[in-house]
Amino acid sequence: MHGFGPYSGPLRKRIGGGELITLGSDIGGTFTDFVEVDEASGRVAVHKTLTTPDDPSRAIEAGVDELVARRGADAGSIDVMVHGTTLVINAVIERKGARTGLVTTKGFRDVLEIGREKRFDAYDLQIEFPVPLVPRYLRREVAERVHASGAVLAPLDEASVREALRVLLDEGCESIAVCLLHAYRNPAHERRVREIALGMAPGIPVTLSSDVLPEMREYERTTTTTVNAYAKPVAARYLTRLEERMAARGFAGELLMMQSSGGINSVAFAREFPVQVIESGPAAGTLGAAHFARLAKLDKVLAFDMGGTTAKLALVEGGRATRTHDFEVAHVHRFKPGSGIPVRIPVVDLIEIGAGGGSIARRTPVGTLQVGPQSSSAVPGPACYGHGGTDPTVSDADLLLGYLDPDHFLGGRMKLDRAAAERAVKAALADPLGIAVDEAAFGVHAIVNENMASAAKAYASEKGENPRSCALVAFGGAGPVHACDLAARLGIRTVLIPPRAGVAAAFGMIVAPVTYEAVRSRRTLLSALTPEILEEVREEMRAECAQRLPRTVDPAGIAWEFSVDMRYLGQGYDVNAVLPEGGAHADAVAALREAFEASYRKLYGRTFSGAPLEAMSFRLTASAHRQVAQVTGISPDARGDGRVGTRRAFCPRARAWADFAVHRRAAIAPGVPFPGPAIVEENESTTVIPGGARARVDEHGSLIVELAE
Repeated sequence: MHGFGPYSGPLRKRIGGGELITLGSDIGGTFTDFVEVDEASGRVAVHKTLTTPDDPSRAIEAGVDELVARRGADAGSIDVMVHGTTLVINAVIERKGARTGLVTTKGFRDVLEIGREKRFDAYDLQIEFPVPLVPRYLRREVAERVHASGAVLAPLDEASVREALRVLLDEGCESIAVCLLHAYRNPAHERRVREIALGMAPGIPVTLSSDVLPEMREYERTTTTTVNAYAKPVAARYLTRLEERMAARGFAGELLMMQSSGGINSVAFAREFPVQVIESGPAAGTLGAAHFARLAKLDKVLAFDMGGTTAKLALVEGGRATRTHDFEVAHVHRFKPGSGIPVRIPVVDLIEIGAGGGSIARRTPVGTLQVGPQSSSAVPGPACYGHGGTDPTVSDADLLLGYLDPDHFLGGRMKLDRAAAERAVKAALADPLGIAVDEAAFGVHAIVNENMASAAKAYASEKGENPRSCALVAFGGAGPVHACDLAARLGIRTVLIPPRAGVAAAFGMIVAPVTYEAVRSRRTLLSALTPEILEEVREEMRAECAQRLPRTVDPAGIAWEFSVDMRYLGQGYDVNAVLPEGGAHADAVAALREAFEASYRKLYGRTFSGAPLEAMSFRLTASAHRQVAQVTGISPDARGDGRVGTRRAFCPRARAWADFAVHRRAAIAPGVPFPGPAIVEENESTTVIPGGARARVDEHGSLIVELAE
């Protein structure tokens, strides 16, 4: 078992000393993952259980019980629990949120339909845009007007507010979103609307745009506010239910939520701002990948997370995941930019692909093979799971190709049905296409890898990077199976598989910092900025950060990052520039220009000397000291290369069946090299290494594979 070092996070330790037990729990589309770390002794325990889509908290409840029972304890022994969930994004995608009403400024009722007035597909005559979460009849206008400077041009007509709210309440609205023009500069009118709403309907959830997103851009501010309001009652019910179930099991520690930004915060914060946890699971996985990339001294990596439902790719540079504020949910065309609802929040900059172990393969009407984006999910799951699924999936193909051991899946806790997988592939693919079962299975495997490679190339190019300059860090239950073939398609030569790769997202929650980002829109020419103005804005945001962070965070342990969204005067898109040292020093303006030009040059290959710059929005990110868990050892059972036998499997490089050496990962000693073709098995995942490659386990427990040229 891999050990982890002492806890160095910002949160309180157990009163009176003793061990500190931290639990990370991640709900995925197919499996719910757990990682438990005793921060004093370095003991690590992991667990996976099938997700329960009807009530995800049931999987959490069952998984925690099974995990703590192994050490003869109960949930009362857990001090800190960090949780990630797909609940919010699923509520939006499946349209299962609360009945929501929107209060907006007179004349701005149709912002949600107007959007950016941009077609994501210029040649589609039947183009469809996302249906707004709030229908038009539940959007009501009020009389008021605030200038972009924050000056009040027309006072708030409270009679119109009461009339608008009366209509919405009579229509049965369970949540109210308030988005008034330029409220990011002056939130007084929005706050008064909230007071009136709570007076008319005490306890009704009210979401203000000035709280959720105090930033210019009316469309994005309105969509983000409505998403938050739409998900707020659902999130509150789920989190209350989770707290009650954990409390019934004796849990009295601190419950924290993973955010889309790659940081964690309190459950109270998640209740108020559920939009911030909309992409929590994928963000956590990237954090775990960044941790092991730092340990392996890999400066630039592509983090590749392939689970049961989707695959995710993210760029990590200098041990830090890149972030963005442009994110979309509920795409009309899955994963097609511009076809979703924009949500402007800090989020780990990643791309999602409809490719997972549960992705369904089918014959198209024109006789070709297609894989995904539809998934078998946890229920019924792939055919080989034996839970009633009949559609052939990527996992079924991987089993038939010899990559998975039907008797060793999840360490033997879950037996795979090879015969069911063969029946599914034969009936749906092989027979209709007139090919052998193994040909069909390899076709599924190759197509899903090529789809991911194409997406990775496009993603990297958008970031100004070449995949060949990166290493690949692969994790998730299915990620290590496909990692080496994917890397070869991308021209990548180094692949890293972290320890416990199948639960890397849950581990990422343990190493994530406690964070909060404040933003202020102040459109100003760079030439008009002074260190004094920067300091004034920064201190205002600093006070907000202090208010939003959990009370248990030590203020002395907070690190600050100050950045500015900037652009050349007249352009429509911003580039974020980080102010070195994070402060408003005498050379701050010059430093901002240099940082902006460096970022702009990387993205577009050039800059415009002498062109005026303008600052659009200021951002301050507060991060408590990272909760660091260092790998300190290898399993005491590690001896030699851990080889336990051979298995026939299909070699992608040779396009033929071959004998693969089978290794138990826990038994591989650090520094002992072994060649491919090989299959490395652990309880949570399996790594497939092609012929010609060389592999070893480093001193931190990571499996490093060097592919042949």
